[in-house]
Amino acid sequence: MGLLYNFSIAFFEQLLSLFSPFSDRIKKFLKPRTESFSILNEKTKHFENYIWIHVASLGEYEQALPVIKEIKRSFVDYKTVLSFFSNSGFDIIKDKSICDLTILLPLDTTKNVKNFIDLVNPKMALFVKYEFWPNYLNYLNKKNIPTYLIMGVFRNNHWFFKDHGKWFKKRFLAFKHFFVIDEGSLRVLKKNGFKNSTVIGDSRFERVMDIRNRNNKIEIIEKFKGSRLCVVAGSTWKDDENLFINYINSLESSSICFIIVPHQINLKSIEHLKNSIKTKVTIMSQYRNFENEKPKVMIVDSVGILTKIYSYADIAYVGGGMGKTGLHNTLEPAVFKIPVIIGNNFNKFNEVKKLIELGGITSINNQQKFDEKMNEFISSKIKRSNIGEINFNFIKSNLGASKKIVQFLKKEK
Repeated sequence: MGLLYNFSIAFFEQLLSLFSPFSDRIKKFLKPRTESFSILNEKTKHFENYIWIHVASLGEYEQALPVIKEIKRSFVDYKTVLSFFSNSGFDIIKDKSICDLTILLPLDTTKNVKNFIDLVNPKMALFVKYEFWPNYLNYLNKKNIPTYLIMGVFRNNHWFFKDHGKWFKKRFLAFKHFFVIDEGSLRVLKKNGFKNSTVIGDSRFERVMDIRNRNNKIEIIEKFKGSRLCVVAGSTWKDDENLFINYINSLESSSICFIIVPHQINLKSIEHLKNSIKTKVTIMSQYRNFENEKPKVMIVDSVGILTKIYSYADIAYVGGGMGKTGLHNTLEPAVFKIPVIIGNNFNKFNEVKKLIELGGITSINNQQKFDEKMNEFISSKIKRSNIGEINFNFIKSNLGASKKIVQFLKKEK
């Protein structure tokens, strides 16, 4: 299987190179990965002590950020190289990264892997969550570079724990230690022979607390909200938006405003959403300060500001749970001491299950339940406050994962 994988990934890279001149999308995927080598060649030759952190995309970067900050505070004689697999995550972070170098990861061919790791020559490597590349892991192991998995999540049904994934599972021998977020992951690892693992918690709790404590002011949102009660629907998909279309169209109150932040910024779908709502709607990029009647609904057509927008919410809805796209981050609004509503597909998220149990998050599965919960929260400030405290206290009680990881790494140094 390993030989087949190596042939496939090398063939895939050759295909991309062949079609790159005819496709801007392929060119955007491939060109910056090739450029990573020249960047590393120029930047790394005058310094030796690098720590390499690899993330898949923006979500994993946000999760790793508290750990990266702690590493930079504790390993002052080291520099950090951050690599992304996702172009979109890289594009958002590259100009504001706190790491010394931020690049796109070259594809996992044996040639690329050797060139990349020989150039960086990291003193340690950290992979985040479940971003595994077998040839990178194999070469790190071959060179005896201490390699760690942080914020690991493992389930029994992962393919690499099945018979056909044994060749891949062997690459996990590269990991000196697994830092996992829950007891379930720990049990799965031990069942599969990996005893070098520790439940460390989830650094996302620290990340959202950092988000709460920063300056979250957005002047346009402030003017739009005014003194009105504000409902924010974040990372929405069509199934989520249908709930809001129906609810808003049946609502008479003018003292409530809604901010809808679609997960995908698509002009056609934004226009469709706007036309489906019968009340006055504005799009964020077109907003003007209305002196008379303010729009009841704002649709956000900008990326990267949702976490700031949540700070203006009195009630939040987090999208992705009504369909099969996957529930988005519920901790981001919960940290602002507000009730959070989601759809009914949330089983992969332990923190969501716990907050539903505690009463901080409400799961709905149809329009009627959604309407009932919205009306309940809108009509009671006391209820909103009590539920918000549940969410905030839960987050506060789960802080500390990053410090524990870095303390462990310092002992291993």
